[in-house]
Amino acid sequence: MTSTKTLRMGAGAGYSGDRIPPATELAEKGGLDYLVFECLAERTIALAQLQRSQDPRLGFDALLAARLRAVLPACVAQGIKIISNMGAANPLAAGHEVVRVARELGIKKLKVAVVLGDDVLAQVHGKDLPLMEMGSTLASLGESVISANAYIGSVGIVDALTQGADVVITGRVADPALFLAPLIHEFGWAMTDWNILGKGTLVGHLLECAGQVTGGYFADPGYRDVPDLARLGFPLAEVSSDGSAVITKVAGSGGCVTVATCASQLLYEIENPAAYLQPDVVADFSNVTLTQLGADRVQVDGATGYQRPDKLKVTVGHRDGFIGEGQISYAGLGAQPRGQLALDVLRERLVGVKALDSRFELIGVNAIHGAALATNHTPYEVRARVAMRVATRLEAEHVAHEVEAMYLNGPASGGGVTQSVREVIAAASVLIPREWVQTSVVMLEA
Repeated sequence: MTSTKTLRMGAGAGYSGDRIPPATELAEKGGLDYLVFECLAERTIALAQLQRSQDPRLGFDALLAARLRAVLPACVAQGIKIISNMGAANPLAAGHEVVRVARELGIKKLKVAVVLGDDVLAQVHGKDLPLMEMGSTLASLGESVISANAYIGSVGIVDALTQGADVVITGRVADPALFLAPLIHEFGWAMTDWNILGKGTLVGHLLECAGQVTGGYFADPGYRDVPDLARLGFPLAEVSSDGSAVITKVAGSGGCVTVATCASQLLYEIENPAAYLQPDVVADFSNVTLTQLGADRVQVDGATGYQRPDKLKVTVGHRDGFIGEGQISYAGLGAQPRGQLALDVLRERLVGVKALDSRFELIGVNAIHGAALATNHTPYEVRARVAMRVATRLEAEHVAHEVEAMYLNGPASGGGVTQSVREVIAAASVLIPREWVQTSVVMLEA
C-alpha cells in the first residue's frame, strides 16, 4: 500500500530483559501505528536454542507473555500492530503463545504471523565456512555447534503485514529490519530503492535499542544529565514517506531526546558509518544530519544506501566449556591486602586446573581496566573474584568450591561468598550465500 501520512513507530524493548512499563506507556499514550520489540542479542538466540533442545516447547523470549499482557489490550483497541523478534529460537511456539495470551485476555480474531527461515543449521552443518572472528572454520567446531541463525531482512515481515497480520513474530532478523518492514509496507517502497531503504534503516537503527536514544546508557551526572531517569520513556519515530523522521517520546515521560542522545545511538555498533551492512541494503550514514526541533524532538535525515550484500551473516552458537566462579568480600582496614592474599592463595590452590581462560581480580581495584590502570587509593572494601573457564562441569564446581572454602581457609574476615557454575555458549559468525535462506510465513488466529 502507499500512504502519504506520517507513520508513528515506537520501540517497546531494546533487549530481552528490558523494562515493560515504558512499552505500556507507548501503547497507551504514544498514538502509534506500530510497536516494535527488539529482543535478540548475539548470544541470546544461541542460549534460546540450548533451552529449546532441552524442552521443545521453549526457546522463545521468557518475557513474551508478560509483554503481551501489558500492551495487547491497548494495541488492539487502537489498531496498533506489533512486530518482534521474541520468537528467538522457536518462533512458531512463540506465535502459539501469543494466541494463548490473546485468548486469556478475551481478544478474538487476532491474526498472528510467524516468520520462519532464519534457522540455517541444516544448511551450514559440516561446511568448511571461515569463522569471521576466529581464524578457523565452522567445520573445526565439530559437534559443539548447537545453532546457526541467519540475519534475515524485512521481506518476511512485509509479507506477513500484507497478509493482514496484527502481530508478527520472528526469529533472528536484523534489528533495523523490524522497523524498516512496516515503512516498506505502508509507503510502498521498492525493495531495490537503495536510498530510501537506507533512510528507513537509519530510523530502525536509532530506535532498535529503545531507551538508549532517550537517555538510557547515556547519563553521566555533571557531564550528561538526563532528567527523571527513573521514569525513562522509550522512543518513537514520526516517519514521512520520503524517509525523513523525527525522533521523540511520549510527553511527560522521563529521559530526553537530544542531538547528543541521537548521535550516541547513531554511532553505536556500526563498524563503518559509510557502509552499514544490512540484509536489505548497505546503508550510508556518513552524511546524516540531526536537528533539534524543540524539546525532545530531533529530526534525522541524510542517510542513503547502496545495493544489498550478496551474502548474509549467520550467528553460530557453540558449546565452549564451563565457567566456575566465586566471590568473597573483605572490608575495613587492610581490605585490599587481605583480598590480594585471598587471590594469591586461590591461584596456588587452583594451579592444577587446566583453565581455558581465567580471571583473578579485586572488584573495586582492577576488575574493569586491569592492573595497568589501577589507582593508588586504598579502598575500604573490596571483593575478590575468581572465574575460570574449563572443559568440564566438575572442574568448574571445584573452582567455585575453593572460593567458598576461603571462609575458614583464607585471610581474616572474609564474607558474603557467592558461587556459580554455568555452561558457556559462545557465538561466532560466518557468511553464507543469500540463496541458502528461504523465508516463509505461518498465519495463526486467536
